[in-house]
Amino acid sequence: MMTSLVLTVIGPDKPGLVEILSQTIARHNGNWLESGMSRLGGKFAGILIVSVPADDASALEQALSALQSQGLKVMAERNEGAASDTSRSPMQLELVGHDKPGIVREIAQALAARNINVESLDTELTSGSMSGEQLFKAQASLLAPEGLDINELQLALEAIASDLMVDITLK
Repeated sequence: MMTSLVLTVIGPDKPGLVEILSQTIARHNGNWLESGMSRLGGKFAGILIVSVPADDASALEQALSALQSQGLKVMAERNEGAASDTSRSPMQLELVGHDKPGIVREIAQALAARNINVESLDTELTSGSMSGEQLFKAQASLLAPEGLDINELQLALEAIASDLMVDITLK
């Protein structure tokens, strides 16, 4: 029987962190399944899911915890295998505009109010080509509940876009 572990990792960015992590997982018969990792603010941060034989899960969790002595904090959560909700429809949201506080908060409130699940969210700051001002860009994969009024959602997002002076595209 296999156990899934969802791992979050963070540490000072330096070469070899992925190797240390992958070697630890392999030594405990784990299989690296999915991940998203990046350098953020001088730190290496990521999240991944690992499959490991149930008999090896506790030992792997202890070994991952011990990586803190090498500068890598790892938090492991056992995944109880929550079933995916097939009654939800996938959607994509894209946003671009001048950076200002509150953009993510406003969009997240609108989505949560409509019971829309954020499956993934990628954001970045880039320099505007003409003005040189900071542009905030976001891409989100969403799961919308059955019966969602798409027109109402679109109107709500357009109102937020107007208030924040950003462009929002919903697909």
